[in-house]
Amino acid sequence: MTDIPRRAVSRTAKLAALPLGFAGRTVLGMGKRVTGLASDVISAEIQQRTAEQLFSVLGQLKGGAMKFGQALSVFEAALPEEVAAPYRQALTKLQEAAPPLPVASVHKVLAEQLGPDWRDLFVEFNDTPAAAASIGQVHRARWREPGFDESGAPNSRDVAVKIQYPGAGEALLSDLKQLSRLGGMFRAIQPGLDVKPLLVELRERITEELDYELEAESQRAFAAAYADDPEIYIPQVINAAPRVLVTEWVTGTPLADIIREGTEEERDEAGRLMATLHLSAPQRAGLLHADPHPGNFRLLPDGRLGVIDFGAVARMPEGTPEPIGRIAAMALRGDADEVVAGLRSEGFIGATEQIDAEGVLDFIRPMLEPIAADGFRFTRAWLRAEAGRLASPRSPTYQLSRQLNLPPSYLLIHRVTLGSIGVLCQLEAKAPYRSILERWLPGFAPVA
Repeated sequence: MTDIPRRAVSRTAKLAALPLGFAGRTVLGMGKRVTGLASDVISAEIQQRTAEQLFSVLGQLKGGAMKFGQALSVFEAALPEEVAAPYRQALTKLQEAAPPLPVASVHKVLAEQLGPDWRDLFVEFNDTPAAAASIGQVHRARWREPGFDESGAPNSRDVAVKIQYPGAGEALLSDLKQLSRLGGMFRAIQPGLDVKPLLVELRERITEELDYELEAESQRAFAAAYADDPEIYIPQVINAAPRVLVTEWVTGTPLADIIREGTEEERDEAGRLMATLHLSAPQRAGLLHADPHPGNFRLLPDGRLGVIDFGAVARMPEGTPEPIGRIAAMALRGDADEVVAGLRSEGFIGATEQIDAEGVLDFIRPMLEPIAADGFRFTRAWLRAEAGRLASPRSPTYQLSRQLNLPPSYLLIHRVTLGSIGVLCQLEAKAPYRSILERWLPGFAPVA
């Protein structure tokens, strides 16, 4: 058996073991019910053991499993604290760590993508990866620039060299196919959590993320839109090939570190900058950064937010759809009938669906609490409360939600917005979010 099939079998075995372990814990729970142990204790124990195994396996894998783990980690703040707390560190590691590619494989990819004389392009190249992600790893290097300095040394600058794992595409598809079978596990960790739409959307983005030349095009568009911006920094693209991307090196504090140990002031400012990027990019660049996990952001020494990954980007040449801002403003004003009419026109409510307008308003208003006043602090407790309100089958909100649709054209916007909110709740950041919407969200006029 060659190395590649052997690794594939190993990956599949690890993923296949997850539902078996879950089934065993479910039987354990049934047995404890017979002995009279409280159901909430059983549930918490199953949640913890399931989360521990799930996060452990995801952390050992590249490809789709790790990418899914990164996407899921954004929503960590919505998990019950007794489940989330022991594994918060493991989730953070998913965002920036993976087993490194052997040095010989790194050099082979560089030669294939940049040419046999690739070393001549660099003054220095560090063979030890500085970071790793789901489909590639990043090396620090010094890119050779034209000319020489006063001492006769060649001009150069610090760069990040992103190298795609060989076979990453096949691994992504294989892992996501396996993970699509694990919906029951995620419901055990967080009842009401439906991972299938997330997996479908991740599959749709795989082709784009595997094309580093397409990523370079997106990054150049972002860099042009935010050139000399006082709040957002986008590194320049230096060189690009299908599986290698060279960009300016970004020095700053990873957002994961700020979440874990940043001051309140740092966390608040990081949250304000994240919200500004999320809301302004469609209007300024015609693009939406669609991968808001903390590993993609740095807080720079000069206070700007550095963005370092553009593999997942939504193209929005006309900006954010105007109905989003208009319907949100109507909901804040309490215009129930107008809200229903707006949702119906966009396909969120069926054309013939009979629905309680005041119930729809009651459904939406709590979600808009962060923009109902001039300032708001996102917290894990707020997100857990909202997740519970929306996910409990006994809740009137849950029953009403079954009458609502999510049009395909809004799926990516919805997912990215939820991911950004998850990060803001991890930061527990307070900022004037309503004023950011007033500036950047079409249709969202100032609320009286």
